[in-house]
Amino acid sequence: MNAIRLLSESAEGPNTELLWLIYIGIGFFFLVILLGWWAGSGKQSKPEAGHGAGELEKRGPDDLVRIEGIGPKVAKILNQAGIESFAQLAEAQVADIQPVLDKAGLQMMNPEGWIEQAKFAAMGDWKNFEKLQQELKGGRKKN
Repeated sequence: MNAIRLLSESAEGPNTELLWLIYIGIGFFFLVILLGWWAGSGKQSKPEAGHGAGELEKRGPDDLVRIEGIGPKVAKILNQAGIESFAQLAEAQVADIQPVLDKAGLQMMNPEGWIEQAKFAAMGDWKNFEKLQQELKGGRKKN
C-alpha cells in the first residue's frame, strides 16, 4: 500500500526515485539470472557433432561402479591397475584385465560386458548404456 502511495502523483508530481530503484532491482535480477545461465551452460558439455561413434572422450576418474558387474572392490582393483575412467576401460582388452582380476582372487569375474558398457559411458551415450545394462546381469548377458 505504501508503494502505491509513493508512486502516486503528489502536488510536486510523481515520485520517480522509488521507480528508479525498482528498475535497478529488476535489471539486477535479470543480470544474475543471465550470468547463472551462462556459467552453468559450460558445465554440461556434450560431444561435438564431429565426434564419431568410435571416438571416446578423455576425462579424469569416473565412478566405475556405475558399470553393471563392477562393485566397489573391483573398482578399487581396476583403479590400482591404472584404469580410472570409462574411456580407459573401453580401450582395455579382456586379456589385459583378466590377469589383474585373477591376481586379486576374482577369477570368476568376466570383464567383457564391462568394456562394452564403458564404451557407451565414455561417449556419454547414457541411453544405450542403460539399454545394455537391462540386458545384463552381473555384467554378463542374461541367459
